[in-house]
Amino acid sequence: MQVDDHTLSEQGLDARGSDPARVLVLACGALAREILALFKINNWDHMDLTCLPAKWHMTPDLIPAGVEDVVRKWQGEYDQIFVAYADCGTGGQLEAKCKELGVEMIAGPHCYSFFEGNEVFADIVEDEITAFYLTDFLVSVFDSFFWKPMGLDKHPELLDMYFGNYEKVVYQAQTDNPDLTAKAQECAARMGLRFERRFTGYGDLKTALAAIPPSR
Repeated sequence: MQVDDHTLSEQGLDARGSDPARVLVLACGALAREILALFKINNWDHMDLTCLPAKWHMTPDLIPAGVEDVVRKWQGEYDQIFVAYADCGTGGQLEAKCKELGVEMIAGPHCYSFFEGNEVFADIVEDEITAFYLTDFLVSVFDSFFWKPMGLDKHPELLDMYFGNYEKVVYQAQTDNPDLTAKAQECAARMGLRFERRFTGYGDLKTALAAIPPSR
């Protein structure tokens, strides 16, 4: 499979041919790099990965129908399909859809929670209502994902309208990457917010994927 614009192509899935049925992980494109890294680190060769567009992070109403389309397309080819999304702004619609389809999904309200660890995040969320979260992926695409679509490259006067209610940027680092840390600091400075870095690693994403047994 190939990563193209942070979304995995299904060409690799079609190319499996007569390979034995495997576990298919269906994820947000914003998690592609992390999931592929976990596959490699842990030798999880019983899993394949396909992703929906990372930009749906901004339009979560598209996620439940998108998940249904992929599950129905591939459910006859795999023993198990696992949905690597939390609720992600769908207001419970994704959970209901997964129950309808008979597939499991990651617990939690969003990826910031499961990267932090859902139990830990639940304890701190009320104290961080004014925090703007970034992950490795979101730092790497900050300009194309946030800055330019919000028009801040041409209209910096809109900065306070978008971020005036935030007090700090929390960078949840999945990897120890000095370049990403420097860029995250620069993003916070541009937003006029305090900066905090936390090394979360892969959090509950790793735990959830590790619990998926190989197909039998």
